Amino acid sequence: MFWLQLLVVLVAIFAGARIGGIGLGILGGLGLGVLTFIFHLEPTSPPIDVMLMIAAVTTAAGTLQAAGGMDYLVRLAEKALRRHPHRITFMGPIVTYLFTFCAGTGHISYSIMPIIAEVSRQSGVRPERPMSIAVIASQQAITASPISAATVALLSLLSGASISLSQILMISVPATFIGCMIAAFVMTKVGKELKDDPEYQKRLQDGDNLDLQIMDQDELPKGAKLSVLLFLAGVLFVVLLGSFPSMRPGWFTENGWKQLDMASSIEIVMLAAAALIVLICRVKPDKIAKGNVFMAGTQAVISIFGIAWMGDTFFSGNMELISGSIQGMVTAAPWLFATALFLLSMLLYSQAATVRALVPLGISLGLPAPALIAMFPAVNGYFFIPNYPTLVAAINFDRTGTTRIGKYVLNHSFMLPGLIATISAVAIGFVLAQIIL
Repeated sequence: MFWLQLLVVLVAIFAGARIGGIGLGILGGLGLGVLTFIFHLEPTSPPIDVMLMIAAVTTAAGTLQAAGGMDYLVRLAEKALRRHPHRITFMGPIVTYLFTFCAGTGHISYSIMPIIAEVSRQSGVRPERPMSIAVIASQQAITASPISAATVALLSLLSGASISLSQILMISVPATFIGCMIAAFVMTKVGKELKDDPEYQKRLQDGDNLDLQIMDQDELPKGAKLSVLLFLAGVLFVVLLGSFPSMRPGWFTENGWKQLDMASSIEIVMLAAAALIVLICRVKPDKIAKGNVFMAGTQAVISIFGIAWMGDTFFSGNMELISGSIQGMVTAAPWLFATALFLLSMLLYSQAATVRALVPLGISLGLPAPALIAMFPAVNGYFFIPNYPTLVAAINFDRTGTTRIGKYVLNHSFMLPGLIATISAVAIGFVLAQIIL
């Protein structure tokens, strides 16, 4: 029965990934229905806390976008990139990393990609170099952002091990950032120089228009700058609440002293930040709901609802068999679990969904919290198959043709920087975990 149940889970994941959007969530629900009504597995509790935290953060980020705050940040980034054009291979990923770190979503990188492509071309730098690692950096930063869905999910799962947000960030931030910089250094040596690239020369000879319309330079809304300050203030407050638990209020109950947990803290603070942006910057609520950040976050909530609930139910119903088979192996070689995280993220296209689906298994297998935090960047495996929107967008923005999908599909521009950044981040994470935790 175990193998039939596993087949149901895998089919649901594959079918959901193929459909895209909320497909993962609804197919996960279908798989859960099969496990429950046909195989009679007892369903676990749905991941309500994680879903609500993601909803709150998404609302705040969507409000920032609607207020013009993200456009303001993009203009600041353009100035920084044009100030150091010959360092674009390092500056590009730094910018996308910082933007994703602050916003909690990699979708903001769409606005940065054409700027990186144009600045690199104009300065004679092969665009593939900064474009590829910039995309990877925007993914790695998801596992470093204090308000990303993935970090929120990991924090929720490790709360029972007395792990704080600051402890996660002390490992994930330097590990992922250094990993990206290592990959950026390697990318400076990749490929021919732009002037010697045959595809670029062919396009020049064919008279192709290689110029990009960078961005709309219309005047920003009046509240754009203020919305950024309000949003970042909310993010900072979340970090402080996670770093200094004494800042969170508590109450005496029948069961003794009860302190406000981090899940509720994040939800309250980010909803409050969104409300302040709406009230002070005069943002129309319907504009928030139409933004791509809010829509992507909503899809993440539905995806986690179905796929994580199905995964929890499957692992819980078969935990005795799974533990007996692989516990010793995974405990002796934790990197095997990191490999599993990487492979599952390739299928789910979501760091948060991967965390919520597989980390509970790691906890049940007895993997220590520091090891799970160190392996956190391994959930950034969805660059492996080059069909994720940010990868496709980067290829299209590079008019020189240097950022590409190879003849054999997997030999694409993002494979090398993605593998280097991920492996480096996990390795550095293990070292830092030994020192810090």
